[in-house]
Amino acid sequence: MDASEILDYCNEKKGVEETFPFDNETLVLKVGGKMFLLMSLDKHPLHIAVKTDPEWSEELRADHPQISGAYHMNKTHWNSVVCEGLKKELIKKLIDHSYELIFKSLTKKKQQEIKDSV
Repeated sequence: MDASEILDYCNEKKGVEETFPFDNETLVLKVGGKMFLLMSLDKHPLHIAVKTDPEWSEELRADHPQISGAYHMNKTHWNSVVCEGLKKELIKKLIDHSYELIFKSLTKKKQQEIKDSV
């Protein structure tokens, strides 16, 4: 997947907001004001960072050399993913998992506001 495909896929989800809080090259996608994906727009091949359950993180890192602990993030929960060589289905699954982890961490009120949004 390339950056535009990932961005399109993420923007199909409810409540997604695009920000550049760190610099002009690192796109941060949030739901409910919390990060669920970081994408470095100037790195080739494309890199993203996503949150995963710690147990799944270990499994992913063992099975895929493109996946490692995310730089400047809690490496127990955040993974750096080099998209090149990974199946589109796995990248989508990682994005979905990260979005859902963050969405579930929001207050019930915030979750409902997002669900009710157009």
